[in-house]
Amino acid sequence: MGKSRFTDEQILGVLREVDSGAKLKSVCRRLGITETTYCRWKAKFGDMLVPEARRLRALEEENRRLKRLVADQALNIQALTDVAEKDW
Repeated sequence: MGKSRFTDEQILGVLREVDSGAKLKSVCRRLGITETTYCRWKAKFGDMLVPEARRLRALEEENRRLKRLVADQALNIQALTDVAEKDW
């Protein structure tokens, strides 16, 4: 997944702006995003505050790193199992 052009603070600012009464279409046009993107942000960040959003981002990054480690370990185990099963 690519890196977002917007920080968590900016996304939360956009959500608050629309919640405070700004027109969704004009905000999306000004930022160059689609209404679908706004809806995804709303679903993901909903009523979060900035520290909660930062924590979410950190947890997602840690989860990605740990999944990569597990995948590497699974490959190592499979390779060792294949070598151990061969008849010499």
